[in-house]
Amino acid sequence: MAGAAREVLTLQLGHFAGFVGAHWWNQQDAALGRLAGAKELPEELCPDVLYRAGQTLHGQETYTPRLILMDLKGSLSSLKQEGGLYQDKHLDAAIAWQGKLTTHKEELQAKNPFLQNLLSAEGVMSSDGVWRVQAFPSGKDIPSLTRAFPSNPKSLIPPEGSIKVWSDFLHVQLHPKSICIIQKYNHDGEAGRLEGFGQGESLLQEPTYLEELEDRLHFYVEECDYLQGFQVLCDLHDGFSGLGAKATELLQDEYAGRGILTWGLLPGPYTLGEPQKNFYRLFNTALGLVNIAAHSSLVCPLSLGGSLGLRPEPPVTFPHLRYDVTLPYHSSALLATALDTITVPYRLCSSSISMVHLADMLSFSGRKVVTAGASIPFPAAPGHSLPDTLAQFGGTIPCTPLSACGEPSGTRSFAQSVVLRGVDKTRQTSQISPGTSPSSPLHACTSGEEVLAQYLQQLQPGVLSSSQLLLSPCRVVPPYPRFFSSRLNQQGLILDGTHNGTAVETIPVLTTLCSSSLLHRALGRLAGELANLDLRRWASFLAAGVEQDDMEETIQELHNLAQCYKDGDSLIN
Repeated sequence: MAGAAREVLTLQLGHFAGFVGAHWWNQQDAALGRLAGAKELPEELCPDVLYRAGQTLHGQETYTPRLILMDLKGSLSSLKQEGGLYQDKHLDAAIAWQGKLTTHKEELQAKNPFLQNLLSAEGVMSSDGVWRVQAFPSGKDIPSLTRAFPSNPKSLIPPEGSIKVWSDFLHVQLHPKSICIIQKYNHDGEAGRLEGFGQGESLLQEPTYLEELEDRLHFYVEECDYLQGFQVLCDLHDGFSGLGAKATELLQDEYAGRGILTWGLLPGPYTLGEPQKNFYRLFNTALGLVNIAAHSSLVCPLSLGGSLGLRPEPPVTFPHLRYDVTLPYHSSALLATALDTITVPYRLCSSSISMVHLADMLSFSGRKVVTAGASIPFPAAPGHSLPDTLAQFGGTIPCTPLSACGEPSGTRSFAQSVVLRGVDKTRQTSQISPGTSPSSPLHACTSGEEVLAQYLQQLQPGVLSSSQLLLSPCRVVPPYPRFFSSRLNQQGLILDGTHNGTAVETIPVLTTLCSSSLLHRALGRLAGELANLDLRRWASFLAAGVEQDDMEETIQELHNLAQCYKDGDSLIN
């Protein structure tokens, strides 16, 4: 890989985080397939930032995510906790006991058709019990999803009804150190659920789970040459918010000076008919945001819902998508696509921006909570240049808000990181004939990077902005959901009429990561909703390890955070 990798270790904490992570890693794998099979685009992103090279005990080379994943009992379906790359029936531990033995074996669930097809394409189990991965011309032994089924793409699309858990559509092979299952709590059923912040917090106060996490952290960190930090995908709506708070505290204590970027995930909108679940969601979200922000370089809530609190708001919409917000398979795909572009600055092959630099730029003056937005896909049309496309938006950035904090209109940005990917080199600037005056300052720019930077400066003069422009688009090959408008062509560009050709394979994407006065309103409202509740009605939540004083302190901390975003020039109160 080009250049020295600045490694990142990813933590996924929770079941919805598993959904987002499964799409995330599938997209990384699809990008690896493009790099191996096509040379028309330069290698802009360094996969070694997220992946690690290894070797099985049989000498087979592997390339697996640098990942620690924590979820509950019953969340793996047919996926084995130790993964499939390193299995070996000859390495089972010898049993010294000579007496009578009783074996209790839990039957694995059958793989859905998608995973069955995938498994048969990737390799076979040999007679000696060793998994043999098919070799591919690219030189890498780990097959990419985009190379596995070149002639039958429909077999790669899992029926939506077959997807119950994230492992039902995860394509990427994981290292045995990746998956950590919390046996104390159940994923399914009404009993034994990880519902409250206090429950999750107490898990990492138990030696068993604390040592499990520390062991896995040391395994991955010690093999890194230059660890730039950790990206934490953490559920905020349930007890994993508490586990995430303790995990980020551990990272801050053990790895001072490294970046810790936490993405607080919330599934689709809630229903008013479940009051206890909704109040737990509110409590967990508030406690999680405050405590995780205290131990992270940056924290960003991510959701397709319209509100962090109890006030019902409609989910966000995308003009060229027909997604179902109630399906985690759909909503997590969109959040993963946004993350894949938002995180570009610290994954580039050649860039001076690290996780710490990105966080420092956005979080000055105590503003450690940021919001995200995305244009999926970025509304570009064939034959239109980037200056033409941006000029038609007028005075706005065409982004859908992804942080459940409301619409950003009328607010002021303090700092922002903007990434646009998937714009062909020939369309990045305006092709002006000699002697012709440019129709706007954007059309006079000589590079795509200059076009994007000048557009942001025109929209928000004086705002600290960092912008990146990439040639490579975001790949959305199966098992990514097929929810695109019929007006999109194979490259995700918008046509005048209906397109009846091949399925969308790539899309241009624009994302923003922003510190703005919008958070003054959003965090203040969240604090206000908490303050108006009678906590004595929810004794079960307090009994799970959170005290009344903790809640009062959280309300005050939310008010303090909100004040960091107050701006006298903004149009909101």
